[in-house]
Amino acid sequence: MIRRLGLLLVCGAAPFAGAATAEINGARYVEPTTRYEHGVLGDAVEYGALELSFDNGASKRFTLPHSRVFEDTAPRLIRDPQGNRLVLVVESSLREGARLALYDGRGLFAATPYVGRPHRWLAPVGAADLDGDGYLELAYIDRPHLAKRLRVWRLTGKSLDHVADQSGLTNHRIGWDHIPGGIRRCGEVPEMVTATADWSVIAISTLREGRITTRAIGPYRDPDSLNAALDCP
Repeated sequence: MIRRLGLLLVCGAAPFAGAATAEINGARYVEPTTRYEHGVLGDAVEYGALELSFDNGASKRFTLPHSRVFEDTAPRLIRDPQGNRLVLVVESSLREGARLALYDGRGLFAATPYVGRPHRWLAPVGAADLDGDGYLELAYIDRPHLAKRLRVWRLTGKSLDHVADQSGLTNHRIGWDHIPGGIRRCGEVPEMVTATADWSVIAISTLREGRITTRAIGPYRDPDSLNAALDCP
């Protein structure tokens, strides 16, 4: 499987004038690099730049410094509760490991802290208003092969503030070029779909009043069983 293709492969050469006020309608990683020797996604290639396209035909490329890479499967187009389009990515520092970051048409918009050590990664679960408070929350598994901890952060202005953690969950194995599971919307609030840390059970987690609660809904068999759990029963 070829990983890390953009959600919409648009890379026109139109000038950037006005793109800051236009809506993002595509994103992809470009400028492949081997400067970060980790290979958690199955190969030694990461990416040095993010290219955005806009609904007015413009495009814009954001190039990372040599000390960082995009260590990710693909950029994700999301909306905050106010309808603003953002791009969710995983950036990794060669010295401090991974962080979750948001980009808009002007560049880096907000980011979580780095994990803190090189060759330490995180696997996104997704983004949504997880508790109905009118703010966007971001969820990821911190070190899905080691710590196996679900973390939730809330976007307030241009700041990502930590909300809650839940241990004993994961969504990625070393070498996979994909991240199964994600966020489903089956009831009053969105639910996060992952596996338990031992890969035995499909886990559904929700955020309520600043706390994460988790329940099992069935056995984990393979990545497709996590993806199938995104469909409402």
